[in-house]
Amino acid sequence: MMAQYLRLKAEAGDCLLFYRMGDFFELFFDDARRAAAALDIALTARGEHDGQKVPMCGVPVHAAETYLARLIKAGFSVAIAEQTESPAEARARGSKALVERAIVRFVTAGTLTEDALLDARRANWLVALADAGGQTGLAAADISTGRFEIVELPPELLDAELAHYAAAELIAPEGWPRGDVQPRPRADFDSVAGERRLCDLFGVATPDGLGGFGRAGLAAAGGLIAYLDHVGRGRLPFLQRPQQRMVAQHMLIDAATRDSLEIVQAQGGGRAGSLLDAVDRTVTGAGARLLAADLGAPLTDRGAIEARLDLVGLFHDPALRHDVRATLRALPDLGRALGRLVAGRGGPRELAQLRDGLAEARRLRDRLDRLPDPPALLAALLPALGGHAAFVDLLSRALVPSPPLDAAQGGYIAEGYDAALDALRGLGGEGRRAIAALEARFRDQTGIAALKIRHNAVLGYHIEVPARHADRLMAADSGFTHRQTLAGVVRFNAPELHDQAQKVAHAGAHALAAEAAHLEELTAEALGRREPIAAAADALARLDVAAGLAERAVEGGWTRPALADRPVLEIGGGRHPVVEAAVAATGGRFVANDCALGDESRLWLVTGPNMGGKSTFLRQNALIVLLAQAGSHVPAETARLGIVDRLFSRVGASDNLARGRSTFMVEMVETAAILAQATPNSFVILDEVGRGTSTYDGLAIAWAVVEAVHGLNRSRCLFATHYHELTRLAGSLESLSLHHVRAREWKGDLVLLHEVAPGPADRSYGLAVAKLAGLPPAVLARARDVLGRLEAGRARTGGIAAGLDDLPLFAAAPPEAPAADPLADALDALDPDAMTPREALDALYALKRLARAAARDG
Repeated sequence: MMAQYLRLKAEAGDCLLFYRMGDFFELFFDDARRAAAALDIALTARGEHDGQKVPMCGVPVHAAETYLARLIKAGFSVAIAEQTESPAEARARGSKALVERAIVRFVTAGTLTEDALLDARRANWLVALADAGGQTGLAAADISTGRFEIVELPPELLDAELAHYAAAELIAPEGWPRGDVQPRPRADFDSVAGERRLCDLFGVATPDGLGGFGRAGLAAAGGLIAYLDHVGRGRLPFLQRPQQRMVAQHMLIDAATRDSLEIVQAQGGGRAGSLLDAVDRTVTGAGARLLAADLGAPLTDRGAIEARLDLVGLFHDPALRHDVRATLRALPDLGRALGRLVAGRGGPRELAQLRDGLAEARRLRDRLDRLPDPPALLAALLPALGGHAAFVDLLSRALVPSPPLDAAQGGYIAEGYDAALDALRGLGGEGRRAIAALEARFRDQTGIAALKIRHNAVLGYHIEVPARHADRLMAADSGFTHRQTLAGVVRFNAPELHDQAQKVAHAGAHALAAEAAHLEELTAEALGRREPIAAAADALARLDVAAGLAERAVEGGWTRPALADRPVLEIGGGRHPVVEAAVAATGGRFVANDCALGDESRLWLVTGPNMGGKSTFLRQNALIVLLAQAGSHVPAETARLGIVDRLFSRVGASDNLARGRSTFMVEMVETAAILAQATPNSFVILDEVGRGTSTYDGLAIAWAVVEAVHGLNRSRCLFATHYHELTRLAGSLESLSLHHVRAREWKGDLVLLHEVAPGPADRSYGLAVAKLAGLPPAVLARARDVLGRLEAGRARTGGIAAGLDDLPLFAAAPPEAPAADPLADALDALDPDAMTPREALDALYALKRLARAAARDG
């Protein structure tokens, strides 16, 4: 057995090996140590290998999914080694023959399909990367639903695209420069082989019919398919036809901006506190996954955005919205049910989910089809909800209303679907009735009222009597045969019972075989309709997203954004959706603010105190842009914007010490990325650039960044700062506008109004904020004294910004000729290795003379 185990372990590689032994999956050696620690289960030892006890632990087969979920979450991958023959088949090869086992599947983070291992409201992406022809190819698949996308992009945009997918698992060819990828053989990522794999998978002669993929995309797709073939041991999961995802069709959002804006996940981890959590009113898992995808990749095509907004507008009708959401709420997850069937891990329950879901989809289509003048997107979705009548009728006739979870026990094919199966069940029923009659007759015959006929998996049908009555049945002429003695009861058999039990067993075995054959036929029928079923699942998800967004809009008083043909951002009464919800939960009122970025004021410089709401104001406008282009109504009274191609956020302080980056270094790296990539159609929010270093350095950097965003990038930008000296730029930058968040001091206390008003702030109120934070009075008093001295000095000298008014914009200063330095020249001319002691002493005296002369000259 250990030889068999070690052979399979070598095949499993770095994966933990679940080795099936009867009702348990066992783990041995280092796998057992690692799994026992991760699962907090007992580590035992038995037998010997190379003179040492063999460490081992195990998990029950019936509870394996729970343990797998914990191991996958802990970062492990698992190879499943199943018994591929029964013990009886093994014994037929010899009394000491070992049951054959084989790895039937690898369970990895990106290849999950089981409900217990997945988050119903989150997609589970597997992403493959490859390079070819100067481009990077990215192939992404969520095999739980079959979604399959291929992207080709310049290498410098890869990080932003990977941030969108947030892959559960990332694979790439061996030698790939990133450290977070799982290396795979380079041969798997050959573009010619990838083209062939795509064609074979979808039954086409050329990939042109699937999309105009380049070499990089084909290489990545080939690597992904090869990996799925490997982990599935030759059985590929469900993949829909690949969608070619063009980078230009979606707003570019880099990883830093996603983290800063907390789009689908809060910075503390999890959904709570994220934009997705504040917006999500979907009632299905598929709808929640699609909404997250929409928010993560807002559109840049105006027509597509308007189509989504039209569909959301349709569901502002309260009666329609209530009816549709009630129907959707009762639907099973069609996409994931189909994914399990294709992967070979589905059964009658999944077929029943398809039956029920498609039946409700047809009724929903009939309801929506009666609407006058439906929006274009709805008209495009409705056909996918129909066309399944024959399949639904087949499943309705074939399956019982609620099939059991365990298909091995049968009982899922409906009565009346198969007359032969009904007859077998009848024979089994007659046999069980005959056994019940035998029980009554045996009681009369023996006079033992407590006699019962029972059944278990080991003995089958048998007679059981209390131990005190056993002697009557032990008599040689009783007609009963002793089988087993237990504490308190004794078990027997009888010829008549054996005959009836054989009839029941044969009828039951044949019935199970008949049901299994029907299950195979029904599954094949479902797999033959995989594409239209997947289309129906996608259409239902889109309806759920639209109805949920309408629910959120009505609930929050949100408005439909208007799209403009030029780069403007005009928000009236804008609000931060996450902060507003948090304020409302405490009984407070969120203060709405306007924003107007256009040709004459495309860059706002926002000053004011800490805690005054600058960062909230910046973020809320970025989130309004994102929501609008995702196809949602927005938290504002009015909203008009030109399409944003790239969204950038440099807000908040963070470090990356693991990569050797301080807070200030991270700030500069992110700012540099913005200046390198932002375009006139981009929207940028920058908060406190330069505050992580000295005052002079920080002001200089902030000054130059404002000029660059205004004059070079020419982006719409909100720039919040405490450097009041920057307000001088309003005199030289024609599209810069000054604004501040209002605050007042009342009887020594700071009152934050959270209102954005025109003009610069009169001061920063830093000491007042420090007082709010609880700084000790003695420290505050000393700070006031120091501040007074600093401000007095600034009044005498003109302040640190004196002389900046005449600074030419991005004019290169002529290099200054270095001043002559005789002492440095003399030092540079010395060659200590070639000098005698006397020459060295003379040189030292000469250097002293030069040093005195330099000191005299100042």
